[in-house]
Amino acid sequence: MMDRRDLLRAAGVGSAAVLAPSLAPYLAIERAAAQVKIQTPDDMMADPGHMAKMEKVIGKGLMGSEQIAMLLYPGFTTLDLVGPHYFFACMFGAKVHLVTTAANLAPVASDLGLAVAPTMTMAECPRDLDLIFVPGGADGTLNVMLEKAAIAFIADRGSRAKHVTSVCTGSMVLGKAGLLKGKRATSHWAARPVLADFGATPVDARVVTDGNVTTGAGVSAGIDFGIAIVAALRGRAYAESLMLQAEYHPEPPFPGGTLATTSPEVSAMMQEMFAPLETKFRALAKPV
Repeated sequence: MMDRRDLLRAAGVGSAAVLAPSLAPYLAIERAAAQVKIQTPDDMMADPGHMAKMEKVIGKGLMGSEQIAMLLYPGFTTLDLVGPHYFFACMFGAKVHLVTTAANLAPVASDLGLAVAPTMTMAECPRDLDLIFVPGGADGTLNVMLEKAAIAFIADRGSRAKHVTSVCTGSMVLGKAGLLKGKRATSHWAARPVLADFGATPVDARVVTDGNVTTGAGVSAGIDFGIAIVAALRGRAYAESLMLQAEYHPEPPFPGGTLATTSPEVSAMMQEMFAPLETKFRALAKPV
């Protein structure tokens, strides 16, 4: 079956061929699209006037050269990754690497089947990073905590990174790599108490920063986390700009999202459902 472009080529778009009346709308769309000039960030940066305005508001944080590595492993939770990724990738000059734990660059499937294409392997990742990030998950996170190569990679890069970070149960992976000892940290509510088993102090908060370690709570907290990281790297004005760009102003339809604000019957049901996961993470916190 021919798609729109095949139809246009068959009809002789760009030649003197006469279009059938039924194809005329397609040609009009094609011609209109060809004339549209979408302004990209590179276009804006090439405009001295616009850049001057941005520099006046944002200051020296407008441009940077951060090296950021975001880990991809089978079974990660997609929103843990894509929320922060949006904010990291919107920083002018930052280099965001999607690092797979596999030996090849095949797309990595998340816990719900949405696959993300990595940009490099662990062996190809820069040795010295401005930021290393680990997303969370459930079974996938438990599995990656058993992968010696992945934990050694995180421990190595994290030992030199300016910022060591995670969202959700990604903090369990940081803990396994020995990067949370003596630190205040957070995680998904279902696993947060286990942080103590890794030598950390569990904190019930959306985003927790202790020295060079910043951790986000469960899943959606990754957006708050991403904004906090941008503010730390580039300043509040840049972070506010990206909040407005993303139109981040959450208004949930009803209270919930924490154990304290969710109805007691729902909280009890969910805690019972997640109890085995806490037990599994706790087992992996024990020295091997």
